[in-house]
Amino acid sequence: MRLSHFETLAPVCPRCRLETAQTHPLVVAAVEHQTGEQIIEGVIHCTNPACQLEYPVIDGIPVIVPNIRQYLADNLFYLTLRSDLAPTVTSMLGDAAGPGTPFDSNRQYLSTYTWDAYGEYDPEEQEPQPGVSPGALKRCLKAGIELLQGIPKGSAIDLGCAVGGATFELALHTDGLVLGIDNNFSLLRLAQRVLQEQSVSYPRRRIGIVYDQREFPVPVTHAERIDFWACDALALPFADATFGLAVGLQLVDSVNSPTSLLEETARNLHSGGTMIMATPYDWSPAVTPLEGWIGGHSQRGPNSGAAEPLLRSLLTPEAHPQSVKGMQLTGEITDFPWHTRIHDRSIMHYRVHLVTAVSVE
Repeated sequence: MRLSHFETLAPVCPRCRLETAQTHPLVVAAVEHQTGEQIIEGVIHCTNPACQLEYPVIDGIPVIVPNIRQYLADNLFYLTLRSDLAPTVTSMLGDAAGPGTPFDSNRQYLSTYTWDAYGEYDPEEQEPQPGVSPGALKRCLKAGIELLQGIPKGSAIDLGCAVGGATFELALHTDGLVLGIDNNFSLLRLAQRVLQEQSVSYPRRRIGIVYDQREFPVPVTHAERIDFWACDALALPFADATFGLAVGLQLVDSVNSPTSLLEETARNLHSGGTMIMATPYDWSPAVTPLEGWIGGHSQRGPNSGAAEPLLRSLLTPEAHPQSVKGMQLTGEITDFPWHTRIHDRSIMHYRVHLVTAVSVE
């Protein structure tokens, strides 16, 4: 955790904000390991005497979520997962754990997200198939930025940043601090290592539970303006109007409440700030209850179950009972191509709905 980010962004206790609507500042209470301005291990405290909740900094990543105890309990496997074992030993562990286990699921996530974010720098990566190459996330972000009427001033936040590909790209287009947030600690750990070491090491899935460990350098620019935190995109630990730009790629259909995501993003934007959102509406009831879906059901309604008109109305003042207060749709691409690599013989193709909206008075 960079002290410059902590001091400038001035995080507040997310539990206090949710339960009392008050903004109690967080402070660094203890530093166990520090390199320069980077806190590797430490403890952050809520300054509210009635709360005094503790939030840990682990592997350079502050974990600032409302229910910190539940998060640590649920993610204990990922928080303590080793990454220093030889590929041969790791493959033995993978064979023993088998498919469908947390160990294998973690490797699949790392493979898919890291390939897209950094595969273009891998000297061992084979020539791409026609229309299939790493960088779908960066291409989508670029298209979103081109829809904007200029980049707003202030800090930028990458919501659901995964392994940080879009976060690094954002720093190329903005002048302020850039923060990547996610609740998947394994993905954040990889992003933080890329930031600190300017190289990546990840398990690239070949087929089944067969993975090849890939390691190669990654160019990182403006590193001093970038950081990664573990936060809940539905309960961001910041006061209102903290950011000028918020980006959420492939996130709308990956949270419990998409409308809450839009509202929380809007709350964190200052006047004139902009959001970029992109989603294929690939809903899963295990993640988002049916009632929370934006489209994809109720085909007897006025939109015949279509998602795009509903998202437009949510980002247009008074166009819908749940329209996000203070946000105005400014641009969209209804069918932006996006593909995700699963393994050597499997590619998932999407057509994502890319929208931009501005915060208005």
